[in-house]
Amino acid sequence: MVNPFSLTFGKSPFETIARPIQISEIVENFSSETVNQQVFLITGLRGSGKTVLMTDVCKIFKQESDWIVLELNPELDLLESLMSKLVSNNQCSEIFKSAKINLSFWGFGLELGGGAQITDRETAITKMLESLKKKKKRLLISIDEVTDSEYMRIFASSFQIFIRQDLPVYLLMTGLYENIEELQNEKNLTFLYRTPKIELKGLNIRAIASKYKSIFKLEEEAALRMAKLTKGYPFAFQVLGFLTWNKNGDFEAVLDDYQQYLEEFVYEKLWSELSPKDKFVLNGMARAKDNKIISIREQLGLDTNGFNPYRKRLIKKGLIDGEERGILKFTLPLFENFVRAVYE
Repeated sequence: MVNPFSLTFGKSPFETIARPIQISEIVENFSSETVNQQVFLITGLRGSGKTVLMTDVCKIFKQESDWIVLELNPELDLLESLMSKLVSNNQCSEIFKSAKINLSFWGFGLELGGGAQITDRETAITKMLESLKKKKKRLLISIDEVTDSEYMRIFASSFQIFIRQDLPVYLLMTGLYENIEELQNEKNLTFLYRTPKIELKGLNIRAIASKYKSIFKLEEEAALRMAKLTKGYPFAFQVLGFLTWNKNGDFEAVLDDYQQYLEEFVYEKLWSELSPKDKFVLNGMARAKDNKIISIREQLGLDTNGFNPYRKRLIKKGLIDGEERGILKFTLPLFENFVRAVYE
């Protein structure tokens, strides 16, 4: 039997833990008769399950006959890619033919019924969306791992116009916290600043334990102990499961490899993207005598005003958890060990 777990980013593994609340929030908003939200942003750390959640939502809408679902590559010209994918979609192309939309200028071969040749991409897409609206169709566009690029800024500006024109187009994007923040702070994209963000946190530990118990035939106590080793981090759930599968269910025998995989696949890249001050604060957390904020500040030699900006930023990045008053905890499994080992 094939290993049901995966170490590949961006690919939905055979075994996942669903996020029904987040899925329901997006689907209900997009499906509503009175549309209040046409854009959702999914953000979180690498390996937090952003792509899996987006894929699960798209699968739901692909099953609906009145929805068309397209995925765009953020590295390409997004408006041009959208035009191409709309024309290539069999359902859409028939609608565009009957609407006599002339896209011959763009080399798509749709020159029908004497319609005026369209030479502007935004106008062409507007015409396409208007024809979909007349047929009571809705379009969902998904973009994985967006960044603040020129293509993305142009696309988002056009999308803002499509929304103002009351066109049936919806957008679901994923991205790292810092990339989403940069995009939202663009002065011409204020609508994105008001767009709801779904910040992915840890998976339910008992749900992970139940999955491990079923797959590896563990006793409940052992399954819960194994689940706690992941701290709810989705990629850790996959790594520990993957390694344990290859060891015939002996999760305790793979702990050294488990830490190595987390460090090489995620932590080293994550660490390289942090500022020196962020690293300094995380190292102080890792070396403090306990998880209390006062102990961490003492370790760092910072007062409240000096410490709070870094605390807030690291919480937003998803690296630490500050939900319990006066306490800070690392969100990633074994990350404090990594920090102590690599900090210079």
